[in-house]
Formats: sequence, structure tokens, C-alpha cells
Amino acid sequence: MAASAALPAGFRELEVLAVGMVLLLEALTGLSLNGLTIFSFCKTPELRTPSHLLVLSLALADSGISLNALIAAISSLLRSWPYGSEGCQAHGFQGFATALASISGSAAIAWGRYHHYCTRSQLAWNTAINLVLFVWLSSAFWAALPLLGWGHYDYEPLGTCCTLDYSRGDRNFTSFLFTMAFFNFLIPLFITFTSYCLMEQKLARSGHLQVNTTMPARMLLLGWGPYAILYLYAAIADVSSISPKLQMVPALVAKTMPTINAINYALHSEMVRRTIWQCLSPQRRERDTAQ
Repeated sequence: MAASAALPAGFRELEVLAVGMVLLLEALTGLSLNGLTIFSFCKTPELRTPSHLLVLSLALADSGISLNALIAAISSLLRSWPYGSEGCQAHGFQGFATALASISGSAAIAWGRYHHYCTRSQLAWNTAINLVLFVWLSSAFWAALPLLGWGHYDYEPLGTCCTLDYSRGDRNFTSFLFTMAFFNFLIPLFITFTSYCLMEQKLARSGHLQVNTTMPARMLLLGWGPYAILYLYAAIADVSSISPKLQMVPALVAKTMPTINAINYALHSEMVRRTIWQCLSPQRRERDTAQ
């Protein structure tokens, strides 16, 4: 499929503009909130702990998703993809890798919280570093496979952003989809759900349940579930029966995850909020420097 300056099939000009504006809003919000999270971790020694390293890794992954959305937003506002087929492959790889890192990163945080609250022992630095390395190397590995021929990256129905091509629905796509989904969606979802369930059981007995144990797994399902349903449908039926507008919904939903994750995992922490406020407030910054 080649990028074209004409409007994509099934879309009016106002609809393309609307998608571009939604993507732009999602991108700027995600970049801003995750940028503040990364900035606070870099500026505050108290946040440089193994547990917070997992949150920092997630913020970096979500920043990558937001950057991917920003490129898609610019292309949508231009009404065409200006970066050619090689740019499409790079955009697909970058978006897929950071999406997988975000999903696995959420599972890593869930396991880290289970370890902290249920074993009452601090997460070791080498464990946290190994988890982060595994998340990123595994995500890069799976995202590279379509570049090597197992799976394929192509344009979304709007024609202004690129993702895993599900329009073919052939054996190559189906085998890659089910294998990738098992390792990169079902297993992280199982780890997230199980970790918080065990945490809830243990902390509820002691009366110290201070963590929302249902939100993370629910957010994974709501954020990435529409993509999973679309891909599954493409593997077993003719995806062309779904309108192009409806096919764009999973992409728009998934790109809200950087904002949701930043609020849920970072900005929900009082220490992170206090650090951001201190960094943004000149009076507090001068007072802290004087002290």
C-alpha cells in the first residue's frame, strides 16, 4: 500500500482532521506527564530505588508510544504519510516495541509490588535491572520479527500511521499473532492479575490494603483489549467487513495508555507529586537550594 495525498477510503476530510487532533492531544498529554515522571526521577535521589526503576522504564516506554502518536498525528493533519515505506517500517517497529515494553513493564511493576508487599523485603537492584533489560530486549526481539518476515508492518486504514498488518489474515500473520499474543499479552496479563490478587489476599488479612488491586489488570484489558479483539477477528474472519473508521478505534484507545499509566503508577505517588511541584515551583526550588 502506498501513501497518497488523497483522502483514505472511508474517511471524510473532517474525520481525518478529527483523528489527527485526537492523536495530537493524546501524544502531547502522554509526553508531558511521562516527561514530568522521568524528570522527577532524575532530579530526586529518594526516587532512585529498584522499585522506581521499573516505573521509570514504563514511563520511557509510554513516552515512546506518545512519540509514535505524535508522528501519526502530524501525518494525519497532513492527510498523508510523508516518510515513505522505510519510514513506515521504522514507525511500526518503534510503536510495536514500545507498546510491548509498556505491557510487559506493567507486569514487572505488578510483580515488584507483590514482592515488596508480600515478602516484606526490598527489591534488589540486580533483580530490577534484569527485569528492565528483559522487558526491553524481549520487546525489541518480537518487534523485529515482522522486519525479518514473520508478520509484516503496513499502514493503518487511515494511511497516516503504521502498525502490524492484520489485513492479510494469512497463515504468516495468524501464527505470529497467536505466538506473540501468548507471550506478550496473555502472560503479562496473567502476571499482573495474579500478583495483585495474591497481594489483596495477604494485605486484606492484615488490614493494610492500601493498593488498588483491580485497576492495573483492568486498564491493560481496556487499553489493549480492543487491539487484541481486532487482531483475533482478522485471524479468523475477513477484517474488511469492519469499517475503516471502526478499525481505527483500537489505535486511538491504546494511545491513551501513556496518560493512564503515568497517573496510575507515577503521579498517584505523593512523593512523585511533591517532587514535581518542587521542581516546577521557583520559590520551593530556591528554598531547597538554600537548605
